[in-house]
Amino acid sequence: MGCRDVHAATVLAFLSGTASVAGLLAAVLLPNWRQMRLYTFNKNEKNVTVYTGLWIKCARIDGSRDCVIYDPQWYTAVDQLDLRVLQFALPLSMFTAVSALFLCLIGMCNTAFVSSVPNVKLAKCLVNSAGCHLVAGLLFLLACAICLTPSIWVIFYNNYLNRKYEPVFSFDISVFIAIASAGGLFFTSVLLFLWYCACKSLPSPFWQPLYSHAPSMHSYASQPYSARSRLSAIEIDIPVVTHTS
Repeated sequence: MGCRDVHAATVLAFLSGTASVAGLLAAVLLPNWRQMRLYTFNKNEKNVTVYTGLWIKCARIDGSRDCVIYDPQWYTAVDQLDLRVLQFALPLSMFTAVSALFLCLIGMCNTAFVSSVPNVKLAKCLVNSAGCHLVAGLLFLLACAICLTPSIWVIFYNNYLNRKYEPVFSFDISVFIAIASAGGLFFTSVLLFLWYCACKSLPSPFWQPLYSHAPSMHSYASQPYSARSRLSAIEIDIPVVTHTS
């Protein structure tokens, strides 16, 4: 594995993380978290499906794509606990994932453009690739947990609503998008952890996540022999002769 270069694993992790964040954004904006199917026994009327999202609610008549009832203020009056939790959890998961993407990008840029010998003036604030990718992997894993837990809860809460009222509720496509995005975040974190585990065994301190002390130029250059070291190889013991009376 080319750990000193931008590796395919880190590029794939960045692309996977970007796709997962895009999926989360789509799940947040789409009004397709829950459907409520309202049936009528009047032959002159049509059934109505109410689509519930995190921020808006839309009611459509069968055979029509237009909303006969559109409520853009639904986010202020959400009366379903699982959707209320998702209003906070998904944006937090997106923010965490975006922060991880930023760190991953810093790590790749540091690998690609930073010299193998650090600048002494910047030693105290040196950013290494291993640290960036390791922290990014942890953030991706955290974002996955924040997104996955309430998304799965929607499925169980949907069954609870059907038992409490009538079996007219069903979860919609946004649930699957959110769960798939959480899987993408987990896959991204695994890729970054695998990259770090494969590269941390290198002798260079560049693959340590944190430095115990500020590195200096002497850490990366061979130490010259001192004058004492050069003379020690040719030293000759001279015996001392004393005269006794």
